[in-house]
Amino acid sequence: MNSLPFQVRYWDGSSATYGQEEPRFTLVFKEKVPLLKWLRSPVLSFGEAYMDGVVDIEGQIADVIELASGSGALHGKRTPSLLRKGISLRKEKENVQHHYDVGNDFYSLWLDETMSYSCAYFRSPEDSLEQAQLQKIDYVLKKLQLRPGETLLDIGSGWGWLILRAAKEYGVKAKGITLSEEQYRKSRERIAEHGLQGQAEVELLDYRELAARGDEFDKIAIVGMFEHVGRQHFPAFMKAVQTLLKGGGMALLHTITQAKEVPTDPWIQKYIFPGGYIPSLREVVALLPDFGFHLLDIENLRSHYALTLDHWAIRYEDSAEKTRKMFDERFVRMWRLYLQSSAAAFRLGDLHLHQILFSNGITEDAAMTRDHLYR
Repeated sequence: MNSLPFQVRYWDGSSATYGQEEPRFTLVFKEKVPLLKWLRSPVLSFGEAYMDGVVDIEGQIADVIELASGSGALHGKRTPSLLRKGISLRKEKENVQHHYDVGNDFYSLWLDETMSYSCAYFRSPEDSLEQAQLQKIDYVLKKLQLRPGETLLDIGSGWGWLILRAAKEYGVKAKGITLSEEQYRKSRERIAEHGLQGQAEVELLDYRELAARGDEFDKIAIVGMFEHVGRQHFPAFMKAVQTLLKGGGMALLHTITQAKEVPTDPWIQKYIFPGGYIPSLREVVALLPDFGFHLLDIENLRSHYALTLDHWAIRYEDSAEKTRKMFDERFVRMWRLYLQSSAAAFRLGDLHLHQILFSNGITEDAAMTRDHLYR
C-alpha cells in the first residue's frame, strides 16, 4: 500500500489527513458524492467529478496518480464481456473521429509544428518538443532502413509529417491512411504545400479496405495507431499487415503497451479513446509468428513518452484560455487530467512505449547492428 501523505477536505468544512508527513496534495470535495457509484467505479467517478468541478486538487495531479497506482485503484480484472464486444468498421471510424476530429485548431494549440501526436525521441532532456518529434520520425524511418524508390505505407498517418519526411528526405513513394477527416484534410494541404504530389499521398481509408484492394508496400510504419484497433481486432489487423507488406519487407510498430493484460481505464475509455485497448508486450509478440512475421528488434521508450507528455501538458496549460473559448471549462479540465495523469502513468505506473521491428518472412536486408540509427 502506498503511504503517500495527503489530505481530504470535505464539503461541510471537515478534513482528514492521511500519513505522518506533510501532505503532498489535498483533495477538495465541494459537494457530497454518491458513495455507491464511487465504490462501483472509482476511476471513472473521480475523473467525472474532477471534470465537473465537484472535486478539485490542490497540488500535483501526478501525486494523485502515484497514490492511486500504489493502492491498485488503476488496475482491474478483465471481464468476459470485454472480450465479446464487437466493434463494426463504422463504429471504429466513429471512435477515431471522437478523439482526432475535435479539430485541427485545438491540437495546433499545444502540439509542435509537425503536429506529431505520439511519443517523441529525446537525445537530450533539453531538446525542444519539435526537435524531439523530428528525431522520432527519423528514428522510425531509419529503423525501417528505407531505400530510394521503395514504397512506404503509414497506417494511421496523423497529420502527415512522417510521409512528407519519407518522401522528401528518403526518396520513397509514401502513402498515409487515416480515418480522421481533419487529419486527412490537413495532410492533403501539406502535401500540396511541399510540392510532393505524386510522391506522397493520403487516403481516408481503413487498413482492411486497403488490404482488400491488393496494394503492397516494401515498408510499413504503424505509429501511435495500434492502441485504437481493439483487442478483438488484433488478428484482423495483423492479417491486413501481412497482406500489405511484401515478402521480406519490414514493419515498425510504435505502440503504448502495458505490463499485464488489463482493461482500459474506464474514464479514458468513455471520454478520450472509446473502443481502444492497450496491449501487453507479450500479446503483441505472441501475435507475430501466427502471421509469418519475424521479430527483428524491440526498444522501450517509456521515459521518452513521459517527457513528451510533460511538454504537451505545459503547452496545453499555456493555451488553456483559448481552449476554454473553443469549448468550455469541463473540456479544459478533462484534457488537463488526461495529459497530466498520462505523464504520471508512464513514470509511475505500468505503461510503456515499445518500438517493435519485424519482417514478413525471412529478410536478408536487415542491418546486423544498430549503427545506422545513430549516424
